[in-house]
Amino acid sequence: MTTTKSKLRSDPLEPAAPKAPRGYREDLHGWVEDQVALLKAGRLSEIDAVNIADELGDVGKTEYDKLQSAIRIVLLHLLKWDHQPERRSRSWVLSIREHRRRIARVLRDNPSLGPRISDGIVEGYEDAVDDAVKETGLTETAFPATCPYDWQTIVDRVVEYDELQSPRRH
Repeated sequence: MTTTKSKLRSDPLEPAAPKAPRGYREDLHGWVEDQVALLKAGRLSEIDAVNIADELGDVGKTEYDKLQSAIRIVLLHLLKWDHQPERRSRSWVLSIREHRRRIARVLRDNPSLGPRISDGIVEGYEDAVDDAVKETGLTETAFPATCPYDWQTIVDRVVEYDELQSPRRH
């Protein structure tokens, strides 16, 4: 009895068989690879322009979402800082610093988001109040109806934690 070798692996020296384009909905990662290859090859008539446009729009939205999320976290901690001074912690300070860095990075990499800062503050504040209610146990009416912090305060207000004055030191 003779056995035939199974062709599980193709010979690396053989040219690869042309592959069918991968579908946008079936394999997003594969679809992206295919679209990039087509664009780099200058085969513009073969690209999936509608879905590429949708994906590019999503990239822009993702960058705005990063900005708004970082603003929300800073606002959340500023609200807690101001409304529960007895619970201040080093972790709040570190979180504020980290999210201020994220704000700066997003704006540095996406200067066209500058005009959307006020939208980010409004949306971020609404979410920050919801989060603050859950985290502090205070009622929504304990917090101002509109954001009490201007842009400079959000990005520059000095927030320091002196462990020696912490009521939770012991």
